[in-house]
Amino acid sequence: MQRKRYYYLIKIQFLGYRLHGWQKQPDVKTVEGLVTKTLRWAMPEAKFKILGSSRTDAMVSAQESAFELFLDNEPLDDLDAFLEVFNLNLPQDIRALTVEEVDAKFNIIQHPKVKEYAYLFSFGEKNHPFCAPLMANFMVDLDIEEMQKAARLFKGIHNFRNYCVRVSENSKFEREINNAEITDNDLFSASFFPKQTYIFHVHGEGFLRHQVRLMMGTLIQVGKGELSVEQIQQSLTGTPDLQMDYIAPASGLILNKVGFRDL
Repeated sequence: MQRKRYYYLIKIQFLGYRLHGWQKQPDVKTVEGLVTKTLRWAMPEAKFKILGSSRTDAMVSAQESAFELFLDNEPLDDLDAFLEVFNLNLPQDIRALTVEEVDAKFNIIQHPKVKEYAYLFSFGEKNHPFCAPLMANFMVDLDIEEMQKAARLFKGIHNFRNYCVRVSENSKFEREINNAEITDNDLFSASFFPKQTYIFHVHGEGFLRHQVRLMMGTLIQVGKGELSVEQIQQSLTGTPDLQMDYIAPASGLILNKVGFRDL
């Protein structure tokens, strides 16, 4: 008899500061590893597997991420009850937001989606230590206006060959960025944050390895006067002699939202 399989889309959020990214790895704590361990505790008799919407780097956080749960033989009887038990057993730095059933045609990797990243940062005086899990702190003077000009250049369809690492023959360098801008931080607040903080917003359907952090690192170099706006414009043509090599710290990067079309 062919077994019956059920499919669920589960959205989560997590603080990545103590975690080594999404993908399960031996001897370190990862989001996938902790989620899998919790599911085994919450559903001890179930046969299941999970697949994440994307792999985040170590120390990167998520305001909204997602994974697909493949459950064999028996469905979840009560989604609200499952969500409650799941959250009860998850560690404090991971929280499940929603769960919904999807059909077999849904594929969390291939389904059209938009990812919204937010890179939170400040500059100048050193931050309170409590800021470290969420905010990058650059203890130099930065020209925010020049950085804002450069950030806007990323919007549109460009060749991002100079903004990735570990490329392969199958890497697709031409990507479309729906939004790219630096604004005052109006998303996150805390009593220990400095008075002035900023966010680099980046929205797109897909990103290369370390692309957003390389984009942010490049903007920091523009702010420090080490790169010009004109060089950023040239780098987006795929010119091979303009490889960017400053990867901004992971702890400032937040996956702010994952949106799935037609769901």
